[in-house]
Amino acid sequence: MSDMDKDLVSQTHQQQTLDLSIALLERPSVTPDDDGCQDILSERLTQAGFDCEFMYFGERNQGGEHAEVKNLWARRGITDPVICFAGHTDVVPTGDENNWTYPPFTPTIADGYLWARGAADMKTGIAAFTVAAERFVANHPQHNGSIAFLITADEEGPSINGTVKVIETLEARNEKITYCLVGEPSSTDTLGDIIKNGRRGSLGAELTVTGKQGHVAYPHLACNPIHAAMAALAELTNATWDNGNEYFPATSLQISNINGGTGATNVIPETLTVIFNFRFSTETTEEELKARTHAIFDKHFENSKASYDIQWKLSGQPFLTPEGKLVSACQQAIKSVTDVDTTLSTSGGTSDGRFIAPTGAQVVELGVRNATIHQVDEKVEVDDLGKLAQIYEGILENLLLD
Repeated sequence: MSDMDKDLVSQTHQQQTLDLSIALLERPSVTPDDDGCQDILSERLTQAGFDCEFMYFGERNQGGEHAEVKNLWARRGITDPVICFAGHTDVVPTGDENNWTYPPFTPTIADGYLWARGAADMKTGIAAFTVAAERFVANHPQHNGSIAFLITADEEGPSINGTVKVIETLEARNEKITYCLVGEPSSTDTLGDIIKNGRRGSLGAELTVTGKQGHVAYPHLACNPIHAAMAALAELTNATWDNGNEYFPATSLQISNINGGTGATNVIPETLTVIFNFRFSTETTEEELKARTHAIFDKHFENSKASYDIQWKLSGQPFLTPEGKLVSACQQAIKSVTDVDTTLSTSGGTSDGRFIAPTGAQVVELGVRNATIHQVDEKVEVDDLGKLAQIYEGILENLLLD
């Protein structure tokens, strides 16, 4: 392909991805509202030969309308391998819109950026993959395998009626994903410099310590739950849980909330509540973390008048896609488009990849830069949109063409 032809292809990717991004960004789809974004995608994918299916999960509205959360499963092809693009159309709230340089749901191009809520996380990723799929199908209508989309409106919220439920449905009918490309914003300094080939597990805990309320001047008649918990919390926060490995940093624990007291300065409270979270590697397990935590508290509360209780919530197990066909396909496509040598990473929070990896699928996260996600004035480089679509198309070529 000549340089002129390459430039023309790049410009086409750029404009098509920009136009679709703007159409999606104009919709104020604050979680768990899709606000018609998936309808836009379904219409386009149907024209490209995809079979589209909406799945609704959650409580129904009073009028008996569709369920609270809308999800889209679209597939073109009936054979393996199945490469699936996973993403979400819901966005986080904007906060005070007066603090934004441009209205958050009026997509604005300025200073080389596209500004809007969801610009980075992750409507431009969805737009880029849609354009990539359309162009790939147009150029290779008889391609091998299948292409799929799994799009939810419940990623930024509790994540209970979105991807996890769609995967349960697919598993029940033995519909397997081979390769999954999650379009989350993975890049750091430049497009494609980082791809996430795994994520740490997330285990949350709510600790309640119960003592006896009383007057601060008569501590012998009370039991202070704050004092009772201090030694155990100190040991908990100073513990080494593991040392990580070549793919994962060491498991970490962070306390995010401590609440106790009645508001009065002269009252010993009855209860203390502490919220903490483990982000854990593959070097330890959920069961091991729970057991070690309980051992610490059992030791410190053995002779205490106070008691404790811990309620646990597992948000996701750690997962890892080692270097192989999917990782290689991504690296090659990124190198071809941007000339960037990609670094593999498992850093950051959780993503919906945690629901897909346990099915046996290879999972990688690849998207635009994440510098402004969830922030006021969220934005993404306009020049990156067409490049991202080209990268996605290259991945499809690497995986589905002989």
